Amino acid sequence: MTGATGFVGLPVAKQLVEAGHDVSCVIRTGREEALEGLNAQVIPSPDLFAETPEWWARACGGVDMVIHLAWYAEPGKYLTSDKNLACLSGTLAIAQGAVRAAVRRFVGIGTCFEYDLTAGHLSVDTPLDPKTPYAAAKVATYTMLRAWFAQNNTEFLWARLFYLYGAREDARRLVPYLHAQMAKGEAANLTSGTGLKDYMDVQEAAAQLVGDAVGGRQGATNICSGTGTTIRALAERIADQYGRRDLLNFGARPDNLTDPPVVVGIRPQETE
Repeated sequence: MTGATGFVGLPVAKQLVEAGHDVSCVIRTGREEALEGLNAQVIPSPDLFAETPEWWARACGGVDMVIHLAWYAEPGKYLTSDKNLACLSGTLAIAQGAVRAAVRRFVGIGTCFEYDLTAGHLSVDTPLDPKTPYAAAKVATYTMLRAWFAQNNTEFLWARLFYLYGAREDARRLVPYLHAQMAKGEAANLTSGTGLKDYMDVQEAAAQLVGDAVGGRQGATNICSGTGTTIRALAERIADQYGRRDLLNFGARPDNLTDPPVVVGIRPQETE
């Protein structure tokens, strides 16, 4: 695994270990404490996206499956950052090393932002139309890996994540912000809250991802709830935990006019 210390990666790693799998985690040097108590092998790297295919071939020796979750994801910056290029090229090096080590199966992580979001309800058959460098880098990675692994007879799964929230989430994101404001008894300034999004707890998403990873599914898949929730409804649900709906200040922030009104995922089996 890569990304095992991350918001999504840690619950995935824990669920894999709890299911009895032998897990090796490639993590950034100095982050070992984040996996303390996890029964997994740790392989440190100063920058896993700068490692060579030869390095990855050694790291993948004897490995049956790679689950690659690592990617630059700092809120407010990742959508347009040039670090997406390093993540793209680094991922291709991981893929080359995996093939050299005869890894049977490779699981990569994508995003719902790869799709043409104007479709609203998004299946794996929805056309791709990335609008940011982040989404474009993910599409480019998916396209190259799909061709590369097909040529080398390696199973390939590309899991597109939708809107996740939950434990260890970055404080700058919506749900932690709401909890923080409610706990302090201070107003939460929000948009109109009419957007319909596919929100899912990260633990449920990790379980869905692990199920798809260890199963036989190949190609693209959506990691999603399949249902839409408005930002207003989500905020009210959180505020109700504190009995403080009065602190929700809808309309205090302008709506993002480029943000699509509906982004809801469809699981592949629902389209078959």
